[in-house]
Amino acid sequence: MTTILPVTNSALSSPAPGTPLRRQGWPGLIEAYRPFLPVTEITPVVTLQEGNTPLIPVPAISAIIGRDVRVLVKYDGLNPTGSFKDRGMTMAISKAKEEGAKAVICASTGNTSAAAAAYARRGGMRAFVLIPEGYVALGKLAQALLYGAEVISIKGNFDRALEIVREMAVNYPVTLVNSVNPYRLEGQKTGAFEVVDVLGDAPDWLCIPVGNAGNITAYWMGFCQYHQAKKCTRLPQMMGFQAAGAAPLVTGEPVSHPETLATAIRIGNPASWKQAIAASEASRGGFAAVTDAEILEAYRLLASQEGIFCEPASAASVAGLLKVKDKVPAGATVVCVLTGNGLKDPDTAITHSNNQFKKGVEPVLEAVASVMGF
Repeated sequence: MTTILPVTNSALSSPAPGTPLRRQGWPGLIEAYRPFLPVTEITPVVTLQEGNTPLIPVPAISAIIGRDVRVLVKYDGLNPTGSFKDRGMTMAISKAKEEGAKAVICASTGNTSAAAAAYARRGGMRAFVLIPEGYVALGKLAQALLYGAEVISIKGNFDRALEIVREMAVNYPVTLVNSVNPYRLEGQKTGAFEVVDVLGDAPDWLCIPVGNAGNITAYWMGFCQYHQAKKCTRLPQMMGFQAAGAAPLVTGEPVSHPETLATAIRIGNPASWKQAIAASEASRGGFAAVTDAEILEAYRLLASQEGIFCEPASAASVAGLLKVKDKVPAGATVVCVLTGNGLKDPDTAITHSNNQFKKGVEPVLEAVASVMGF
C-alpha cells in the first residue's frame, strides 16, 4: 500500500540551493534560490512555480560531434508560459509589486509579452505590450491576449518598440519589465544554478541563443555567483549564437533592419550588448552567426531525433554548436539552452516540416494500409 504523506508548511519552505526536489514540491525560483536573490521578507512573491526545467541528454547530437563529447539541453520551454522569460518575470513583477506598481510595460517579439502578461495579471497589475507589426508568432500573441495584456502593434521593429517603452517608463506611471530591468537578469541567472545543481559542476561550454543579450549575461552572472559560493569548481565558456540576419554582436555594429524567421532573436541592437561582450570575453567564449537554414536543420533534428520540440530561435544554440563542433574539446560537457517551446510558433513547424499531411484518404482499412506502405 502506498502511503500518502500530508503536505505541511515545512514541505514548501525554502530549500537549500542545490537540494534535489521533486517537481510537485518545487516552490518556484524565488523560494528555491532566495539566498542568491535580491528579495526580502516583505517582497510579495508572484510565482507560477517557474524553473526546475529539465536538463536532457541529446545522444544523437552528441554522436554527430563525436570525440566523447556529452551534449545536454536545458529545456526552458517547459516553464509555465513556455519560455525562459518566466525566470526573470517572477522577479521583475514581484519587485514591481513590492514598490507599489499598478501597471507594467514591455516591448516584445513575443515571449516577454506572454510572461509579462501572465505574471502581471497574477500580481493584480495591468500589462501593456508593444510588439513589432507582423513579426510575432501567433502562439505568443494568443497568450498575451488571453492573459489580459493590452497589446499595441507598432509600424516598426523591436528596437524602436524598446525605445518607446523606455521613454514611457520615464514619463508615465508604468514599470518597465524588459531585460534592462535588473531584476529580470537576477531571475534568469537561476538557469545557471539549476544546470550546476544537476551536473554537479558547471559544463565546459554553455551554448545559448542571443537576441537582446540578456540571457547570456544572466547565465554568466549565475555561474560566477555559484563559483564564488563554491557550488562549482569551474566556469564555462559562454558561446552565443545569433541569426545571420540579426547578428550585431558578430559584425560589431547594430543592424537597422534585422531579418530572420527566428523572430525571438530578431533584434538588431541588443540592450545588454556591453554585458554580453564582457561575459564572452571573461569566459574565453565567443559569438557566431547561424543561417536560417542551419537553424531549421537543428530545429528539425531536435524534434525528429531527440523528441524535443523547441521554437526556432531556441534551436540557434544547437545550430551554433554543430557549426563550430570541431572546436569543442574532446570529452567536454556542453549544455545548449533551449529558450522556448515549439508550440509558440506552430506555423513555422507546419511550413518547414519534412513530413506532410496525407489528405483525402478513403475511410477504409485497405486505403489507410496502402498509404502507410503496407
